[in-house]
Amino acid sequence: MSGPGEHNLAVLAERSFERLGDYESLFFEGTWLTSAEIHERSARAAGGLRAHGVRPGDRVVVMTMNTPEVFIAYRAIWRAGAVVTPVIFLQSEPELRHILTDSGATAAIISPELAGLFEAAADGLRIATFVIGGNYAELEAGRPAEIEPRTDDDLAALLYTGGTTGRAKGVMLSHRGLWENGRGLDLAARTTPATRTLLPLPLSHAYGLIVVIAGLHSDRRRVSVLQRWFDPTGWLELVAEHRLESSSLVPAMLQLLLGQPLGDYDLSSLVSFGSGGATLPPAIRVAAEKAFGVTVLQGYGLTESSAVVSAERMPDHRAGSVGKPLAHAEVAIRDLEGNPVPAGEDGEICVRGPGVMLGYWNDPELTARTVRDGWLHTGDIGHLDEDGYLYVVDRLKDLIIRGGFNVFPRDVEDVLLEHPAVQLAACVGKPDAESGEEVVAVVQLAPGHRVSGAELVEFARARMARYKYPREVTVLDAVPLTSVGKINRRAVRDLVGRDR
Repeated sequence: MSGPGEHNLAVLAERSFERLGDYESLFFEGTWLTSAEIHERSARAAGGLRAHGVRPGDRVVVMTMNTPEVFIAYRAIWRAGAVVTPVIFLQSEPELRHILTDSGATAAIISPELAGLFEAAADGLRIATFVIGGNYAELEAGRPAEIEPRTDDDLAALLYTGGTTGRAKGVMLSHRGLWENGRGLDLAARTTPATRTLLPLPLSHAYGLIVVIAGLHSDRRRVSVLQRWFDPTGWLELVAEHRLESSSLVPAMLQLLLGQPLGDYDLSSLVSFGSGGATLPPAIRVAAEKAFGVTVLQGYGLTESSAVVSAERMPDHRAGSVGKPLAHAEVAIRDLEGNPVPAGEDGEICVRGPGVMLGYWNDPELTARTVRDGWLHTGDIGHLDEDGYLYVVDRLKDLIIRGGFNVFPRDVEDVLLEHPAVQLAACVGKPDAESGEEVVAVVQLAPGHRVSGAELVEFARARMARYKYPREVTVLDAVPLTSVGKINRRAVRDLVGRDR
């Protein structure tokens, strides 16, 4: 048997520890963990997984809030040659049951708060279950395991996505794809001086997972402070207490932070934010950079691309752009017939490179429709400028066709967010007998502000083409979000009387 492959993620973790040595690297709820402790515990947990029957290629579910055990579990699973199968903790029992049965998972590591849900969803399935704070300790009680050899194309992670638009589908990501994407993101991060970062993202999401892998490529000792889940007040307190310099966020998190009393906290240590997971409205970017005194660096990607396709770098920050494609990724913009379009012209963003998924688990037909001739058809609309910077306009499936005219929801949302009273906005199409689809929106107001839906309609009408502005705006207590902070358009459509 040959040795571990060059892109084996367990090898990456091993070399990271050898390169950077032992230091206090992770803070969580009052406790520091050293890199040596994380390394040793993951090696023991790998041995524990093997002792409990986990074999190379087996899927191991990790369903927890953000805790240090996530860092340890990912390394341990890869070391054992198994497949990390992260599951967002905000699942219904039927959704979780589907993931468990579809993946054929043989083991699971879960938070104690989720034990009841997991037990109900896993009823009748043969899954070795380890509860953090309980029998999980058995995994770390064994002898450290050596690294199981894996090839570049071996499955490293199986991530389920699409739960807000239909039954979740498993996305197969390879060791090399995640390795290359992590390296590309780390190289972009090296253009900032920040080494002390706050992690509020769910580590069970593709964005959170790739941030962890990027850290394994780092040539500097990076300190991470982990939030169990995102809480704006807690986020601000941790930045002030630990003099943190950066944080990876999704736009909705930024919008919620801007509604806090920022002057009550010392945030002078902040240098930069990374923004991904959804398009960032220009008004929010400008407001965040002014309020926090940072540079907001955007990125773009999707689960099917191993999370990252492009990212901004500090020296070539360009307003409105999500940066240039990372070194491992090739991007082309194509029309609906699949033909390349000129620079500056919108079309579907297509991606090629090692980060493209191996395919959808148990769904070769959907795989063939999504990856054609090696190109991942993302379903996102955007363009490249003449210098190769990528701009994302919207999701193709979210496009509203009103009276024959194309309306991108993001254009409407960006205008509504220019109103000082609006904190979050979501725009969708609603069936209409005359226009085919009518443009409607829901908003969440910033604390202490009041404005009516009718006033917001007039605000948008004064700033947009006649066919674009929303005919209805509904003020909600909270705009529906997914578990990772994206706008939940399916829920919004339900609210306005449409489900598609």
